[in-house]
Amino acid sequence: MKVTVVGAGAVGASCAEYIAIKNFVSEVVLLDIKENYAEGKAMDLMQTASLNDFDTKIVGSTNDYSKTANSDIAVITSGIPRKPGMTREELIGINAGIVKSVAQQLLKHSPEAILIIVSNPMDTMTYLTHQVCGIPKNRIIGMGGALDSARFKYRLAEALECPISDVDGMVIGGHSDKGMIPLTRLATRNSVRVSEFLSNDRLEKVLNDTKVGGATLTSMLGTSAWYAPGAAVSALVHSISCDMKKIFPCSVLLAGEYGLSDLCIGVPVVVGRNGVESIVQIDLNENEKHTLQESAIAVNQTNKLLADLKI
Repeated sequence: MKVTVVGAGAVGASCAEYIAIKNFVSEVVLLDIKENYAEGKAMDLMQTASLNDFDTKIVGSTNDYSKTANSDIAVITSGIPRKPGMTREELIGINAGIVKSVAQQLLKHSPEAILIIVSNPMDTMTYLTHQVCGIPKNRIIGMGGALDSARFKYRLAEALECPISDVDGMVIGGHSDKGMIPLTRLATRNSVRVSEFLSNDRLEKVLNDTKVGGATLTSMLGTSAWYAPGAAVSALVHSISCDMKKIFPCSVLLAGEYGLSDLCIGVPVVVGRNGVESIVQIDLNENEKHTLQESAIAVNQTNKLLADLKI
């Protein structure tokens, strides 16, 4: 199993590290446009192999897509990171051209690859990939919901003062501060609804803290986070590579599911060897349905900018 990660910055390098260290693929190719940058990151990571007990081969390349040939999975992290005060939507003008070029070059050398999109604004970049690549929709996955759900579970465990392994929860909707929908009603601690332990006010704080999770880290770090995004990508790659068929909320192209069509937005999906194996329809209450519709409107508004940009 061969995996390519395009973009050797903090997020891309974390993806490569977490994938390699789990030791379930034979090779990870790390690619970047900056001269010798990916090669240096790959060498540094390979020098941890004997210490971290993994045999995955990590190869770096400066913009040579021939090195990515015959990849089974390709992860696109390319683009500029979000700066303090910058919304994901403001990134579109720069990142759309980058993602289009990268996706097309990847598929030229690996026409059967499954693509995982990390670049922001992630829902729109996932939609753009569908528009320009024309491959089956099960082979294009936006990572955002897996990351947002991890942040949601972190906040739930914090509020519950319990081990995070006790907690289960999911975030659907758009991968943006206003668009994401942490499903507090369905979140559990060892199969018991968290509402049995937490007040409505505390749950509302968990919800709001989750929604600004990315912006909070950006303000603290001065750039986008990288450890959790890298771990979220590695979890998706693991489920695909080993055909685990785990359920993750991911941004996928909808065709009537949840009453939505012709957009990519976060919903629960089964992730296996074919990429998106199926979309899981869960029963939402009226408020959740309304909020998802509002999130979809916001995503569509960002998507319309692609036409203006003539990408």
